[in-house]
Amino acid sequence: MKKLTIISIFAMLILTSCKDGKFLTFDVSDETTITIPNSLLPFDLPFDIPTPDIPTDSESEFEKNDTKVDLVKEILLKKLSLTIESPADETFSFLKSIHLYISTDDSDEIELAWKDDISSSATSIQLELTNKTLDKYVKSDKYKIRTKVVTKETLFHDVDIKINMTYRVTADLL
Repeated sequence: MKKLTIISIFAMLILTSCKDGKFLTFDVSDETTITIPNSLLPFDLPFDIPTPDIPTDSESEFEKNDTKVDLVKEILLKKLSLTIESPADETFSFLKSIHLYISTDDSDEIELAWKDDISSSATSIQLELTNKTLDKYVKSDKYKIRTKVVTKETLFHDVDIKINMTYRVTADLL
């Protein structure tokens, strides 16, 4: 009888922990646009491109996915792509390297993604990703993206580039 009770208690603990251990994963996307200005500066020198703050709607996104901010376990960058919006005939052949950094007013800046030695005649490229946890950035009301680029030729016109970011969120259910 004592053995049956211990087994019953053990089984209840396992079942309870499985129920509490349920989690879900879903994607959240953000985008912004940067402009690489025309420049008569010499190429092959790094320079920063200002990017406006990116507002997040994370609380709403989490609620749509049956969770809430305090139940989020981890947020990682799943994909980051750059697409030239204008001029229409421009490619990434002018770009030598690009590094993106993320920060908030309350958090230190960390590197988000990069691509070096770009030799692409495409109008869209995928960046290499860090696998740093981004919870405090994506959970905040807004975050900043700082972009550092090195060009390999002088630009005689502005180039507008759309940054598309997809984050993978892992959270407990409500």
